[in-house]
Amino acid sequence: MTDADNAPGAAGTTPVPEPAVNRLAATVERLRKQIQQAQLSADGRGLIEMAKGILIERLSCGPAHAAYQLDVLAQQAGISPIEFAADLVDQAARDQLSTTVAEFVLRTAAPGETSPAVRLRTTESAVLAAGDTQRVAESVLEHALTPLGATAVAIWSAGTGGSLSLVGFAGIGSQEAERWRYVPPGVVTPARRALADRSTQWIDDLRRSGIPSIGDRHGARAAIPAGTGGKLLGVLEVCWPTSLEPPSPQVLRQLEALAELCAHPLESDLTQAPAPHQPEVSALARLAEGLFDPALVLVPHLDDNGSLTDFRITNVNSCFIDPAGRPPGLVLGALLHEAYPMSAVEGRLFERTEHVFATGETYRADRVPLTEMVDQIPLTVSAALSISRHGDALLMIWRVEDETARLAALLQHAQRLGRVGGFEENETSGEITWSSQLFALYGLGSTAEPIPLARLPHHTHHDDTDAVDTFLRTLLHYHRPASTTFRLIRPDGGVRHVRIVAEPVLDAAGQLLAIRGAYQDISAQHWTEVALAATHDRLADTEQHAAEQSHLARQLQQAIMPAEQPAIEAFGLDIAVRYQPAEQDHIVGGDWYDALVLPTKEILVSVGDIAGHGIKAATGMVVLRNALRGLAATGAGPGQMLTWLNVVAHHLTENILATAVCGLYDPHTRVLRWARAGHPPPVLVRASRATSLPEIKGMILGAVAETTYDEAELQLHPDDTLLLYTDGLIERRDRLLDDCVQHLLTTSAAFSGSLVNRLDDLLDNSDADTDDDTCVVGIQVGPGQAAPGTSTA
Repeated sequence: MTDADNAPGAAGTTPVPEPAVNRLAATVERLRKQIQQAQLSADGRGLIEMAKGILIERLSCGPAHAAYQLDVLAQQAGISPIEFAADLVDQAARDQLSTTVAEFVLRTAAPGETSPAVRLRTTESAVLAAGDTQRVAESVLEHALTPLGATAVAIWSAGTGGSLSLVGFAGIGSQEAERWRYVPPGVVTPARRALADRSTQWIDDLRRSGIPSIGDRHGARAAIPAGTGGKLLGVLEVCWPTSLEPPSPQVLRQLEALAELCAHPLESDLTQAPAPHQPEVSALARLAEGLFDPALVLVPHLDDNGSLTDFRITNVNSCFIDPAGRPPGLVLGALLHEAYPMSAVEGRLFERTEHVFATGETYRADRVPLTEMVDQIPLTVSAALSISRHGDALLMIWRVEDETARLAALLQHAQRLGRVGGFEENETSGEITWSSQLFALYGLGSTAEPIPLARLPHHTHHDDTDAVDTFLRTLLHYHRPASTTFRLIRPDGGVRHVRIVAEPVLDAAGQLLAIRGAYQDISAQHWTEVALAATHDRLADTEQHAAEQSHLARQLQQAIMPAEQPAIEAFGLDIAVRYQPAEQDHIVGGDWYDALVLPTKEILVSVGDIAGHGIKAATGMVVLRNALRGLAATGAGPGQMLTWLNVVAHHLTENILATAVCGLYDPHTRVLRWARAGHPPPVLVRASRATSLPEIKGMILGAVAETTYDEAELQLHPDDTLLLYTDGLIERRDRLLDDCVQHLLTTSAAFSGSLVNRLDDLLDNSDADTDDDTCVVGIQVGPGQAAPGTSTA
């Protein structure tokens, strides 16, 4: 080709002027709109023709008079002829569409919007006039779903095994539709879920749900199953461009009515499908006849309204065995509920059969209970079951479980798990039978010759030969059952610890006929026993060491902290102490107490509790108690002493954690200065009323390197009693700590004896159940006047 050939105006290549192209495009667009308008008019005329047919039947008139009456009645009603036609068809039909229209709230429609009755009836007439499901999809979207805000629609046909085929779409690109032409079984889509659940599926936002499907991934989706006569033929899927909340029940029923319309062309497609996709019942019966298991051919049984109520047994194969023992003739031709009335309850047989027929999914299960009434007695057998749909018929196959085979398999599993192998030696023929486990135990191949019992000593460890000889003599000579344990030497030199047990089989004259027995590989058990013995020895040593430590801790505790200490009377103050150690040595704790008159004539009182038990807690108690005594000699206040004691606990011990209360009592002013480190506050008993002192700031000892402790002062009055205690006095596992403290307050306020008797009463009435050390220190101010210049607050 030359440049002249490509030049503008060259012969045969004259370009079409741009205005001509625009006019051509406009003409195509005008013709397309005319075709769409013609289709709309045709759908509307179909609805009017149905209404005219109803008037012809009702008025016994001709078509011309029916058309005239339709126009007159529409004018009198003040509505358009097509709206009057839709109402007339609704009243005459009384079907799901008319029910849907009656329930739908018509006033929700926007001004000028076509009513739901017209939309649905126009869609129905279009479906009846359409030649294929593609035209049905376009009509459903155009007439009924676009007013609801939908932008796309897909019609799926249900195939074998739960597969889906796209048979109609609108608002979706052709390339996208080609990608989704076939959806194999097992792929989860909105349509697949609607088919499996047999109910409408609503998805607010497809992208957020993570479920793949055709069309735009954004927006809401509705998938409505479509079927007739109990059989789901497909699914109607509707797409919205934005996320939506679930619609009202009226809109859902409108969508279900549209799905019912779509079921009619799907049913037509199935009836026109080639024979391989819709086998005849006779062909299915021939297939069942070739099976080695009992098989039934079932067809749906519908009521007068076309609803599925049961399945009729049309064929049984020659291998059929009824669980109740009935001959095949009594089952053939009966309904499934009549032949097997328990199928509706036991094993959910009818429910599964109905699901397979509706969805096309094949059902298989290894063990399903089949129950039948025999002389009013329920007889249940376990069977492997398979149900599959073939066109409009079902093939049900079952295999009743063989109890003998099941027990044999169970025995095989038991022998494998127990590492047991059986044998039998026939003394007459010399035949030896081994189970497969014995070949593995001896380290032999499965084709090797079994080893007779007489040669057992040749495969025995020399230290166990006497035991094996005694076993064989008892069995072969004395004809008595015998057993023994020995080490079996394998050909590869390996050693297995084995237990053998056997018994003779004798005839009436006492002659030996055979020997039966079993080997058990107990190697794992042997080495486990060896390990347990070693562990037991180590545990015994550990227990002895722990007991020695606990005994040492108990001796140290008793040496430092005697259970009772003589009461102290100084400066009109009575001090008594009671200490009750834990009953069990292994939980010896670290509770301590102290009451000491200092050189400054002040009196130091303290209690504390070391975290943990045993020797560490006991030695820690000694360290902190003696350290506090030394710090008290410095003249520092309680808060400063606890600050220094925290340094001791954190740095100069092995990470001891402890709680404590420390107080200094001045007998001249009767003022108690006190501080606490995570310990329960003291209890003040005054005038038959007991209260806990307010909690002041103070962290447990040893938790951090540096911290400070607040101090508080308490003015004591004559006859006041102050109680310092450890948690072993009050704690219970089933009670809150506040409730435990309240019990202590109640008990303390109710007693009115001497200080020593008061402490004994507290220990006797304690309901603590932690079996921990218990320490309580009592301070009682003697009778007399209050100190001069002090308040009585």
